Amino acid sequence: MPEFDPRSYAYPSRRNVVYARKAMACTSIPQGAQIGLDVMKAGGNAVDAAVAMAAAMPLLEPTSNGLGSDCFALVWVEAEKKLYGLNASGVAPMALSADKVRELGFDQVPKEGWLPTMVPGAPSAWAELRRRFGTKSMAELMAPAISYARDGFCIPVNVYKQWKAEVVRFTAAAKEDPAVFGPWLEYFTKNGQPYAP
Repeated sequence: MPEFDPRSYAYPSRRNVVYARKAMACTSIPQGAQIGLDVMKAGGNAVDAAVAMAAAMPLLEPTSNGLGSDCFALVWVEAEKKLYGLNASGVAPMALSADKVRELGFDQVPKEGWLPTMVPGAPSAWAELRRRFGTKSMAELMAPAISYARDGFCIPVNVYKQWKAEVVRFTAAAKEDPAVFGPWLEYFTKNGQPYAP
């Protein structure tokens, strides 16, 4: 078994290894991790923090997973000395079949557009994790995401670059194939312009 030596960290990163005595939260951007820390400081447990962070990340980092994503969780309950697992994979819509995909002119499910969109598993997973392991109400756990949505927030530089590139890509795709991407322009634009950073 390899041993980890924090004084000799071989991976290219500008971040240092972090240690904590009471709690730790981690997301790809600082605002998300701060939500987790705030939830735990307010008496929530790690599951509460994870649900609150997960609910905010589709807003804070829309270029990553969103509300339409999957959710997988491993939860260790120290008092029971037991590990629980949750597989909340999204599922294909009931009306979608291989025959329907072929009927629409595809020999496989395309990578983009509405056809590969699944029924999301994440929101139901958050509710189940909170119900089974959490200590806070769903309203309390959604409050940080709602606050950021109402009040706004600073967009991290890396998210800005990704978001800007995706706006260009999806706008071009919508004009090229309005049947597939046209609804994107209708639902994800304001005054005819895509939401942009």
